Formats: sequence, C-alpha cells, structure tokens
Amino acid sequence: MTPLTRRTFLKSSALATAGTVFSARSWSQVAGANGDIRVAVAGLNSRGREIARDFRAMKGVRIVALCDVDTAVLDRELATARAAGETPDTVVDFRELLPRHDIDVIAIATPNHLHALQSIWAMQAGKDVLHEKPVTHNIWEGAQVLAAAKKTGRIVQVNTQNRSSPAIAEAIAWARGGNLGKITAVRGIVYKRRLSIGKTSGPVTPPPTVNYDLFLGPAPLAPMRRTRFHYDWHWQWATGNGDMVAQGNHQLDVGRRFLGDPLQHPAGVFTIGGRFGYDDDGETPNTFLVHYDYGEVPFIFEVRGLPAKPDRYSGAAGATMSLGSGGGMAETMDKYLGLNVGNIVHCEGGYLTIPSANYSLVQVFDPAGKMIKEFKGAGNHHANFIDAVRSRRESDLHGPLNQGHLSCTLVHLANISHRTGRTLKPGEIREQIKGRNQLGESFGRVAEHLAANEIDLEKTPANFGAPLRFDNATESFIGENAEAANRLRSRDYRAPFVVPKLA
Repeated sequence: MTPLTRRTFLKSSALATAGTVFSARSWSQVAGANGDIRVAVAGLNSRGREIARDFRAMKGVRIVALCDVDTAVLDRELATARAAGETPDTVVDFRELLPRHDIDVIAIATPNHLHALQSIWAMQAGKDVLHEKPVTHNIWEGAQVLAAAKKTGRIVQVNTQNRSSPAIAEAIAWARGGNLGKITAVRGIVYKRRLSIGKTSGPVTPPPTVNYDLFLGPAPLAPMRRTRFHYDWHWQWATGNGDMVAQGNHQLDVGRRFLGDPLQHPAGVFTIGGRFGYDDDGETPNTFLVHYDYGEVPFIFEVRGLPAKPDRYSGAAGATMSLGSGGGMAETMDKYLGLNVGNIVHCEGGYLTIPSANYSLVQVFDPAGKMIKEFKGAGNHHANFIDAVRSRRESDLHGPLNQGHLSCTLVHLANISHRTGRTLKPGEIREQIKGRNQLGESFGRVAEHLAANEIDLEKTPANFGAPLRFDNATESFIGENAEAANRLRSRDYRAPFVVPKLA
C-alpha cells in the first residue's frame, strides 16, 4: 500500500465523506501490544496538562508529541516534559500528528469546537483516542464521530472519569436494586463561581504566540471579542457550550447512570435561565435550570455561576478574569450537607449525594438527613484506557464513546432550548411549570439566589427555553419549535476544517 503522506491525508480529510474513511488495517494497530504505547497530547493549557501528567506516571506509556496552537504553552509543557526526562516533539498544527507511525494514541483536550473533527481525523489515521468531554460541539457531530469509530475500529475512551469509580458503580447497583425504595428524581448541580469575562470595546488581537486560524478551525473566521484568550472561549457559542460542559457534562453523565444508562435520548427538554449580573462578552447562561423528560423519573439540572451573595466581582467593570471556582462562591445545597458540585439522587426512603471531587465517595441518607451508608473508592480512568488499547477490546472501556455521546447530547438539548426560548416574567414561568413540584421548588431557589445578587426577575426577566420534543431515530427535533431548534443541530463549517458526513 502506498504510504499516506501528510499532504495526501490533509487533502483526503478535507474532502472526507462516508466513502473516504481510511481502513484501520492501513496502520500498525498493535504497535504498543508488546511495547510502549506512544502518545501525543493535543491541547495543553488545562486538562491536557493533567492527562500528560497521568500518562507520564504510567509504565509502558511514552509521550512522543505535544500539540498546541499557542507556542508559549508548548514551550512551557516541553520544559516540564524535559524535566521529567522526556524528549517529545512539539507541533502547532494537529494535522501533523496524523501521518506519523510512531504515534499510537492521541489525547484530545483542545477547545470544544475542535473535538469532533480532530477525533474523526485521528481515527481515520489509525490512532486510538482519549477524548476529553464534550464529545461534540453540536448534535449532528455525534453521529459522525460514532460512524468514524465503527468504520475504523479504533479504541475511543471519553474522559468522564466517574465511570472508573468503584464507589459510584457500587452505589448505582445498590440504589437501582431498590435498597432505598424507588428512585423518584435525579438532580445534578453546578454551583461554581464564574467571574465576568469583561467587556471589550472592539476586536481584540490574539496573543502573538497563537495561531488563531488553527484555533478557530471549524468556527467562523471572526475577530476575537474577549480580553483573555484561554479558557474564556467556554462562554461564547462559536467555541464553547457554557457550564453545561465546562463542569456539568460530568454531572449529566453521573445522572444518566443512576437512571440506568438509557440508550435513548430524553423525549423532551425545557429550560429556565439567563446570563445575569454581568454586561460582558459572555453569551452562555450563568444561571440555568434544566428539565429532561425521561418518563417517570425527572432529571433536573441546575447551574449557578454567581456568588451566594453580592461581592465585589458581581458585574464589576474591572472584573475581566474568569475563574474555574473560588472567588467568594459559598452557596451550597444546604439541605444536602453542603454539596455545591455533584449529584443528588432522591429515593422513596432517602437520598444519595455524589460530590464531584475525585468521584470516590457516595453517601446515603435517610429522610431525616442521617447518614446510613457510604461507598468509597476511586479508579484510574486513564489506566483503563491504556488497558483497552492493549487488549483491543472496546468492551474493556469504562467510558465508551456511545455513552459519552448520549451524555454530551444532553448539553446540546439544554442549550438549544435556551437559545430558541423567550423571556417571561416570574409569574408567567410559574404558570408554565404549574404541577411540577420539584421544578417549582428549584425555580423558587433560583429566584432567591438571583435576588441575593440584587437581580429582580420582574425587571430582568429570565429566558424560558422553548419546550422541545426530540426524536431518537433521527436525532432531530419534532413538533412545536422544531424548525428553529433544528437549525442549531449543526453549524456552517469553515474549509478545510469541515466535519465529514459519515452517517
């Protein structure tokens, strides 16, 4: 077979269709079966650094390449690698990794809007993929990534680390076994302090160390409109998905597991929320209440990015930095022992709490709030992936691609409901959710939270997301509001960064 060069690969991938997928047999599938697994890590400013650290600590795993569009980040991580005795190559353009036969695995920790395309390219090039969440930036991309995995036979693990936790696995089996009665509701919460990203007066020049064209990839070639280049892309629709992904994708995945890992999407969704307290360049909601229709057991999700009470950051003109957490965030689900990021599973005979930290603890309480049981134990998600790379068995994976896709789609359903909704006064919202007691209680707490931040919903109404119905077979919206919602299932892709249609 004629070797695939970088030039021919780039040409093929830009024009890829269902008929132009490279066979996995074109490549050395078992290069690491009896030797080192050779890894490239793409996206190094946050999660990629942690992934590289974990792989660096594993026997039989060798980091051979580092990739980032920012050469300043590359230089920093190269220095870390060299200090650890490694000599990886550095690459700015992800595509340069693809024709290399000395790479078995690519770990993708780049911004959200690049994940699907880079994953497909990597699989087509015969690489196994460690896939940071989210799997996709929009609904349509999900079917294309799944098709690529099926056609190439690659091993793909999604980094929803909770799936390697024995504590969570045991708690799920215990709860679903009826030991606390029937599960009556599942709740996910992300009360994580997020600061304003600031307001620009015009286009901003990206750092000189950044290849901005490669960063944008599939997104429109538009000027940058934020003061900080890194991380704050999470809060703009062209590149990010808001806190439904930045943190919430993990809690969505845990919630689905307690529902039994349904292999279908929810039948419907609606949302209440908005971006409150800031006049900034952020676009995604910082206060969000989501209801997923899984039938008898509701799945309710809450996001709050403002503090428990006003502080000097709330809408302050000088607040231009966005933090992952901290900065005065004190609010918790006080009723549930101080939980501020995690899951709560309501049952007939009590409830379970699952904090996000390390996914190594689940606590069980009776209705009076007395703890009656604990499950403990953390797993090693990345080691599980490497084991599956060696065994070549998808069934060995704790976080398979199809489950990652199903949980990720919950993000997109919520965001599309929000983006196709309309503002309503508090009384109108209460009328819309009348008879849904748990939602009414949740909305009441949202209103209290906003009032504590001096936000009057009568004067600054919340957005009541369009109630949407979703068809599993076609992964598209049906019924009322479907036309507007379906326009957001995909995006216009910028050549040559086009996600190929494979399904």
